[in-house]
Amino acid sequence: MVLLLSTYELGRQPFGLASPAAWLRRAGVEVRTADLSRERLSQVPVEQARLVAFYLPMHTATRLALPVIERVRALNPGAHLCAYGLYAPLSADVLRSHRIDTILGPEFEADLTALATRLHQPAQPNQPNQPARAGSAVPRLRFIPPDRRDLPALTRYAALQMPDGSRRVVGYTEASRGCKHLCRHCPIVPVYGGQFRVVPVDVTLVDIATQVEQGAEHITFGDPDFFNGPTHARRLVESVAARFPGLSYDVTIKVEHLRAHADLLPLLRDTGCLFVISAVEAVDDYILERLDKGHTREDVVALVASMRAVELTLAPTFVAFTPWTTLDGYVDLLQTIADLDLVEAVASIQLAIRLLLPAGSRLMELPEIRTLAGRLDPAALAHAWQHPDQRVDQLQHDVQRLVGRKLHAPRAAVFDEVMALALSAAGQRARHHDQPRAARATVPYLTEPWYC
Repeated sequence: MVLLLSTYELGRQPFGLASPAAWLRRAGVEVRTADLSRERLSQVPVEQARLVAFYLPMHTATRLALPVIERVRALNPGAHLCAYGLYAPLSADVLRSHRIDTILGPEFEADLTALATRLHQPAQPNQPNQPARAGSAVPRLRFIPPDRRDLPALTRYAALQMPDGSRRVVGYTEASRGCKHLCRHCPIVPVYGGQFRVVPVDVTLVDIATQVEQGAEHITFGDPDFFNGPTHARRLVESVAARFPGLSYDVTIKVEHLRAHADLLPLLRDTGCLFVISAVEAVDDYILERLDKGHTREDVVALVASMRAVELTLAPTFVAFTPWTTLDGYVDLLQTIADLDLVEAVASIQLAIRLLLPAGSRLMELPEIRTLAGRLDPAALAHAWQHPDQRVDQLQHDVQRLVGRKLHAPRAAVFDEVMALALSAAGQRARHHDQPRAARATVPYLTEPWYC
C-alpha cells in the first residue's frame, strides 16, 4: 500500500493528494490518502504502508511534516519515505537529515507512480532515489482528473464567507502550475525557473464537476498566476460558467497581468469570479524593485480603480516586513490600505507577514541580503535575518502576536489596533477616521486566509 500524507494546505482539500492518488490507482497501486490537518496520524494505517509520501507544497506544511516524518519512521522502520511538492527540492538537505529516501519536485505524479510500482515489485530493494533539486528540469505530464474519493468532505475545510453573512462550500483545483515570472522572493522561482505547465481544460472541468457533486458552491483556482496563460484562462472560465451556472470562483493574478489584461476583467466578473488575490507585496517602489515584482505603487492605485470600475473585489497580499521596511514606511503601507478603502479586503495576517528567505531564494543575489542573512536554519527551513532597526523587528513581533490573538475578529477592528501599534512605534500621532468602521465584512473572503 502507498500512503499519501498532507500536513497543511491553507484549509483546503489537498489537490496534492488527489492528483497522485488518481495516477497510482490507474497503475493498479493500492492507495490511502490522509490529510493530517483534518485527521489524526493514529487513525492512519501507517504500519501497513510500503511507501509513505509526504506532500510539501509550502513552508508551513514542510515544517509541520518534520516531526510527522520522525513518527512515521518509528512506526514503520521498513517503509520507503518520499517527499514531494514545491518545498521538497527546496528542503532537500533537511529532508535527507530526517532520513527521507526519495525527493521529488512539484511535477511529481509520474515519478511517484514509477517509484511505487518499483517498490511493489517482488524482491525490489528499499534503496534511496537521487533527490530532485531546485533548478532541475521540470517534467511535462499528461494530466488526468484527480481522485478525491477518500479525502475528508469539503464541508470540513475553509468556507467562503459572504457579505450577507451566509457561507458557501469551497472546492479547490489547479488549472496550471509554475510561473513564467522570476520575482526574487517567490519560492516557485528556484524550482520552476520561469516555466509553467497548463492543465487541459477538460481535466479541470472533470475535477470541478466531482467537487460540485460533493457540494462545492465556489471554487478556488490555486494557480500561482491564473493569467500566465490568458487564452487558456479565458477558455476555462467560459467553460466553467457554461457548465456550472451559479458557481462562483476566485483566482490569483499578478498586478502586472491584471494591468496588461484589463480587457479580461469584465469576463472574470461575468463568469462568476468574486475576488482576485494579487501579491501586491508593498507600496514602496524601492521595495518593489528589490523584490523584482514588475509593478509600481502607481500601478496598484490604478488597479484598485479599474477593479472597482468592473465591480471585482481585489484581495491584496503583502510582505509587510522586509529588510527595507522602515517604521514610517509601514505606517505609509497601512495608510495607503486605508486610503484605497482596502481594509476589509486585506486579511489581518497580511499585516504581519515577514520576508521569508528559503533555500535557493533569488533574494540571496542581493548584496544587502547576503550581508543580513545567516546560514540556513534547518528548523526554520529558511535563512534567519534581523532588521538593521530593531524597532521594526519588535513591531513585526507585536503585530503578529496581536493578529494571532484575533484571527476571527473583524478585519477593520484588527486594522485599527495594528495602526495604533505602528503609529506608537513610529512616534506619530493617532489619526481619526472620517467614517465609522463597518461591523461586518463588506467583501467575500475565505475563512482560512493564510498565504505562506
